[in-house]
Amino acid sequence: MIRIVLADDHRLVRQAIEGMLRDIPDLQIVEQVQNGEQALSAVREYEPDVVLMDLQMPGMGGIEATRRLSRSHPKVGVIAVTIYDSGPYPAHALRAGARGYVHKGADREELIEAIRSVYLGRRYICSEVARHVALVSLDGTGESPFDGLTSREFEVLMRILNGQRGTSIAKELCLSPKTVSTYRGRLYERLGVRNDAQLTRVALDYGLLDSRPPES
Repeated sequence: MIRIVLADDHRLVRQAIEGMLRDIPDLQIVEQVQNGEQALSAVREYEPDVVLMDLQMPGMGGIEATRRLSRSHPKVGVIAVTIYDSGPYPAHALRAGARGYVHKGADREELIEAIRSVYLGRRYICSEVARHVALVSLDGTGESPFDGLTSREFEVLMRILNGQRGTSIAKELCLSPKTVSTYRGRLYERLGVRNDAQLTRVALDYGLLDSRPPES
């Protein structure tokens, strides 16, 4: 039996995935949670084999939760299950320690295949995401100044783009406000901007915010 923790802040998404997997004999969702903090607690309590992790959730996001899980529970396979099939998200999720990446538009069979593959110690990237990654590699299109950011820089960036204050970011990521300020300055320098408004403009220009709902 493959034990699964499902982390997503949308109840309908959790219910849909639970319904998709309910009749699969070797899969069992042992807990459903709404954010990264709860995912970490659920892993400690239930000791699952796999975590299905949304990337953008209130509080601690999926990338930061994945990074922490890869350090504290390296045997747990994290699969990013997200609306983002291109841009810097796949690279940052995989860099943080995710072993799988599945777009929410994938069908049930692909999600099941991803879970079983990651459980067996293999990596899995769904076909839609793999196609985008391959196209970027082949023709050089889609390159973004966000691609070279570290996972921590990317996590701070996303919180800035979501309008969070420095003190809130510091609390969620267990950093000091001064460290968050340093990350913000580093982002400005690397992306060639002078304030958050310009940072948002660059994010829009490169599709980082394209079609992204505020809470997920």
